[in-house]
Amino acid sequence: METRVQLISVILAAGLLVVIIELVRRRRLLERYALLWILSAVVLLAIAAWSGLLTGLAEAVGIAYPPSALFLVALGFILLLLLHFSVAISRVSEQAKVLAQRLALVEDRLRETEEALAKTRNGDAPAEDAHVSIEEVTGPDGTPADEPVPDASARSELVER
Repeated sequence: METRVQLISVILAAGLLVVIIELVRRRRLLERYALLWILSAVVLLAIAAWSGLLTGLAEAVGIAYPPSALFLVALGFILLLLLHFSVAISRVSEQAKVLAQRLALVEDRLRETEEALAKTRNGDAPAEDAHVSIEEVTGPDGTPADEPVPDASARSELVER
């Protein structure tokens, strides 16, 4: 590989590594995502710095121009990152749907309770019909009362995500 191309590749890979570390330091990138980025930057830096490794990789795959192998490796890491982020987005979308459904149930119960209280104030219904505790509406931990209360492992799983 040409020295100039190798030098540019090393500079770009090192720059990527520095940017990733700076994003983590400023709390703009979560550590769990940063690990994948750091791994990819370190692999790219190693391949760019060690031309024998890149040449051997290019020959093993059948690529005539070794720097093209560097782009092949970079493309592989990009696909891996896209897959990882697609899984994370899918998980978050499912959680948002569940939360929206729970919120709709709580809002519906709140509306029913407010209507019952309004009827009691107007004298339309007996007072015992309007008495509803907050636990009956939301349950002791804030979840809708007719849904089972998740156990501690399920709650910690939701918090982790």
